[in-house]
Formats: sequence, C-alpha cells, structure tokens
Amino acid sequence: MRVSVFGLGYVGCVSAACLASMGHEVIGVDVSRVKVDLVNDGRAPVVEERIGELVAEVVRTGALRATDDVREAVANSEVSLVCVGTPSEPNGSLCTTYLERVTEQIGTALADRRGRGGRHTVVFRSTMLPGTCLNLLVPILEKCVGGTAGVDVGVAVNPEFLRESTSVRDFFDPPKTVIGELDPASGDVVAALYDGLPGEVFRVPVPTAEAIKYADNAFHGLKIGFANELGAICQALGVDSHQVMDVFLADRKLNISPAYLRPGFAFGGSCLPKDLRSLVHAAHRADVSVPILSHVLPSNSDHLQRAVELVERTGKRRVGLFGLSFKPGTDDLRESPLVELAERLFGKGYDLRIHDANVNLSRLLGANREYIETRLPHLAHLLADSVDEVLEHAEVCLVGTRDPAVLAALPHGDGPVIVDLVRLPDAEARRAEPGYVGLAW
Repeated sequence: MRVSVFGLGYVGCVSAACLASMGHEVIGVDVSRVKVDLVNDGRAPVVEERIGELVAEVVRTGALRATDDVREAVANSEVSLVCVGTPSEPNGSLCTTYLERVTEQIGTALADRRGRGGRHTVVFRSTMLPGTCLNLLVPILEKCVGGTAGVDVGVAVNPEFLRESTSVRDFFDPPKTVIGELDPASGDVVAALYDGLPGEVFRVPVPTAEAIKYADNAFHGLKIGFANELGAICQALGVDSHQVMDVFLADRKLNISPAYLRPGFAFGGSCLPKDLRSLVHAAHRADVSVPILSHVLPSNSDHLQRAVELVERTGKRRVGLFGLSFKPGTDDLRESPLVELAERLFGKGYDLRIHDANVNLSRLLGANREYIETRLPHLAHLLADSVDEVLEHAEVCLVGTRDPAVLAALPHGDGPVIVDLVRLPDAEARRAEPGYVGLAW
C-alpha cells in the first residue's frame, strides 16, 4: 500500500520505517525540515534500537522518503497515518492542537484530489481520549473534505503499543493490534497494513480503541507504583521485596491473570479490607508514604457510593436489593459491600427489601452474626423470603447477584428500574431498554 505517515517522532519514524520494511511505499511527513532531511539521508531522527539500520535500508531501496509537503504526500498515498504528539496542557488536559492542525491539512489536501485516486483512509495513531476522533476530528475532516466520513473518506483509530528503546521489536511482535473502525472498509485498510504480524487483532468501535490505550498505560503506571510502594514497605520491615514479588508473580491464577479485572461492584469480605488497613498502618508506622495503597479503600468506598447515587437519581423510594453476602455462594456478611450499600440506603430513609437465598438469620453464627447485628440490626425486617416479594415491592431493583432465580425473574421493559451491579448476562440487550442502568458500563 502507499502510506503517508504524519509526524516523524518516535512513533511516526518507527511506524514509517517498519511499514516500509514490510513492503509498503511510505512517505514520512513532518514540519521539521531537519527531520525530513535526516530521513532522506537515510538517518533516523530518533535514537532507538535497530531504527538506524532499518531507516538506512528502506531509504536506500526507495521504500521510504520524507517531505514537508502535505498535499504531495496525500496525493501520493491511499492511507494517512497520523502520529503527531498529544502532550499535556499545564492543567493536565490533553493538547489536541497538533491533531486538529494535521487533520485540517489532510482534509484540505483530500478536497483538492476528491474524485481522483479512490477513497483515502485517515488513521489516527496518536493517543487521544475517547470522543476526540468522532466529536472533534471527524467534523474537521468532513468540513475540509466536503464529504462524509465513512463514505467519502475512511477513518480509523489505531493506537500503538510501542515501548521506547524496544519499539522496532514491539512493532514486529505486538501484544495486540487494535483497530477502531468507523466503518468496515476503513478497518479493512488498517488490517491490511499489518497483515502477517503476530498477535490478536481487535476490531472495535472508535471510542473503545481510544480508551484501550489509556487502560493500558494507567495499569502500567499503577503496577509500577504498586511494586515500588510494596518494595518500600518491605525494606522498612526488613523483608526482601524481590523475593516477595517473585512468589507474587508466580501466581498466574489470581495475580497475573484476568482475575479481578472486570468492572463490577465494590470489593469486601473478611480479608481484603482488613489486610489493606493493616499494611497501610504498618507503612505509616514506619514513616513510609504509600499514596496508592492508602487510597485503595477510599476508592472502593467511592465506587459503592456511585450505586447509592444511581438510586437517588431515580427519585423513587421503594428499593429492592438482590444479594447481601460479600461473594456468591456464601452467607459471609463481614464487610460485604452489599451490606454497606443496604446500610447507606436504609440510613437515607429508603423503603428497602432484600433477598439473598444464602442468607438466613437463624443460621448466622459467631463473628458473622455479630457483624450484621452491629451494622444492620434491622435486617430481620428487611429480608424477603422470595424474589417475587422483592419485585412486588420495588420501584428500583439493585442486582448484586447472578443467582439464576433472580436472573430468570427480572422483568424486561416496563417495571422497576434495574440498577445492575454485576453486569448481567443480558446487559447488552438491556442497555437498549428504558429503566436499565449499569454501574460501570
């Protein structure tokens, strides 16, 4: 394919050189004449493992050249890959100035060649927040082109997952390829660009592709911060942190796995909250600052409060709650987030009914019974014997369980407002119905 790559920084230079080495005919575009001249001389404008040799080779064979002429680059390509920077503004917001400028330039160049050379596809590889492409860039492109995105001009978002210092290696061995497609034809063009590379290909809506890059980078930052805070605590307590992490990383069932990484309701139980409190307390006693770990429980509490606010927004007072124990298949109520939710709603004066098939007050013993008598002493008056009893009472139903009996009884369409805390199996279908609200989806 004939490809123009806008921006010859780390991402653009690597993408241009690697695509050229795969057999594509690539034109690099940059406002910096210095970068353009370096590329045309067969020299990379960035320092990266293997990039120098790669640029020299593809320039020598004629597969890669560079220019500062946007019109010439667009006129001689079928695909434009936008790799310009999106730095932070002083207040932390995303700067989209360069994205807007390049989109306008490409759109103007496309207007000049409209009707000649087939449909052009603009692929945004720059990191940008969900909504940026559809709400900001597509309108600019359509205005300049004088046509409709997805019809007259292709549009896609293709985030990169390249680590500086190993970006060439990462390009040829990606963890995944993500294609946010405005229409299938646009997605087909991007897929063809990377044909032959390993890794799973995900073709998703444009905003999903934009969000994935942020999910990745936020998690990477969180992992590094977590490891460093734990290391600081271990050092203060005289423990070898690397030995601890070696064992931690060996657990592929719960630790390094998909476990606990699906948005849902708040966590609770007899282990996680108390152990986090103990660890943070030990850190404070040792004068070790652990802002990430210190904010895990407050973050959990804020997430629980979101459920309360969803109920408040309905303006209704009769509430049903399905599920009470901290985890399905148990009657353990200790530090259950559903107990906390019930307590907050009851405290705000809501007329509450609760059903959990596993919870029977007469069978609660020891610390479990003591906990519920302290936190929710009125539970006996709130518990309902059946799912139907709750449904008959409720104007709003909070679903905190996937109990088959509950799932089978939940109405569709007209009926109580459904506040989904667990992402019901039919959540996708329900999202189109009035009266359904997902907690975090």
